[in-house]
Amino acid sequence: MATTRPVPDQNDDKSSQGAASAIRLLNTSTLPMLVQEEIERLIMIGELVPGMRLNETDLAERFGTSRGPVREALRALEEVGLIRNEKNRGGFVREISVEEADEIYELREALEDIIGQRVARRADDALIDRLGSLVDQMAGVASTGQAKEYAALNLQFHALLLDAAASGKLSETYRRLVKELHLFRMRALTDGGGLNVSAPEHRAIVEAIASRDPARAGKALRQHVADSRARMLRAVRADAPS
Repeated sequence: MATTRPVPDQNDDKSSQGAASAIRLLNTSTLPMLVQEEIERLIMIGELVPGMRLNETDLAERFGTSRGPVREALRALEEVGLIRNEKNRGGFVREISVEEADEIYELREALEDIIGQRVARRADDALIDRLGSLVDQMAGVASTGQAKEYAALNLQFHALLLDAAASGKLSETYRRLVKELHLFRMRALTDGGGLNVSAPEHRAIVEAIASRDPARAGKALRQHVADSRARMLRAVRADAPS
């Protein structure tokens, strides 16, 4: 008896083609974003330092991609103030002056106060547990002098607070300012002695949030930033020629 082959369903073909198109679209739309996030992370933890030239070919090889997504990522990072482009020279990790950094720290003090108050009103036990766990990890890497690892955890801690504050405008303003401080935050952490005291400061923040007292939480965050600002200025002055 002759076997009958099933007739391909045209609808199945269309579905497969649609799925393939969706996957291609997903890959092309998210890859530059993923590259951008990774370059940003490397800048924020101090692996890519201010003034460093960013070579598209080297970055593409590092991430295992073509130069196109890297070029798009660098363009997006320029828009948020982390990269500056020079004609015929390419992109560089942006540098800011000490005066600019000091102004940003001053603004950040006010924003952190607001964040602390908002989080204290909204915090649940799960959030407090996550914050406490991050502080435990921060204390562990600080004890072994791992500044880059500490910086990455510190970013996670403050990002978690920002998300918990649940304010779109606040998040937008805060993220733009904090990204510009990448160099000076690392200097405050290493040269300014922050690695020795920062984890206890963050633990005090968690305790203030756990108290559900908005004023106390706001004050704890504001004081932490004020102390970081002082450490940054101390580090800069120590490096200044006498």
